[in-house]
Amino acid sequence: MEYKNTYNNINNRPIGFFDSGVGGLTVFDKVRKFLPNENTIYFGDTKNMPYGEKTQDELIGFADKIFKFFEKQNAKAVVMACNTTSAVTYEALKDKYKFRIYPIIQSVASILANLENVKNLCIIATPATIKSRAYSKEISKYNSDMNVKEISAPNWVRIVEEHRINQPQSIEQIKEVLADVGNPDGIVLACTHYPYLLDVLERFIPREKFIDPALYFAQNIKDDLAKNGLLNDKFEYEKFFVTSEPENFKIASQLFYKLENLPELIEL
Repeated sequence: MEYKNTYNNINNRPIGFFDSGVGGLTVFDKVRKFLPNENTIYFGDTKNMPYGEKTQDELIGFADKIFKFFEKQNAKAVVMACNTTSAVTYEALKDKYKFRIYPIIQSVASILANLENVKNLCIIATPATIKSRAYSKEISKYNSDMNVKEISAPNWVRIVEEHRINQPQSIEQIKEVLADVGNPDGIVLACTHYPYLLDVLERFIPREKFIDPALYFAQNIKDDLAKNGLLNDKFEYEKFFVTSEPENFKIASQLFYKLENLPELIEL
């Protein structure tokens, strides 16, 4: 089947990814494996990290500036590799730009709603995501019988970004959040930073209970680009940008994606 290409056959244009820091690299890494021929740009808004503690107006302002940046980069699509911005800013910005926009929560909700043998689902996310109730709202559209419990983990992003995953204080903060989980059939790590914590998390709860939605998200992006005739056939480049501390970003990134060079420091 042939798909009509509405983007003038210039599919070598990049796919943009953004998050407040290194967390979105969990999504970036999986998409790169699914789509090795795509040119990519990753934007880490490290100056404003963590997003989970910001207001809705602040988050919309950050995301809008980043979308404008990707617009200038001639992106054909932008991946909201951040649960918080997907929860809080997507509806406000989704119709403002011509490129395709992929929000992680809205993209994976139907899959989570229909997971086999999962009736009770726990969502662990940032305070902003939990406040929005985006996961429970989206999942209920596809499965109103699923019981969704949402728990905030306010310190987990900083634990990852500040490279203190195995420090006693960090482990205690992680343990405190898990004490409220109960015994669900599955636990969604609903912040792209959280999979970095799996080695600690499995000390308290079996690893197979945890769900990283990034894998479902990457498949969704691949399927949609293919459906719309937007796949590239030859990889040329990947670029990384941050708004502060490029050295810190490179160090923190090594857990999931090895950067060859320092990301470029820019101001929006």
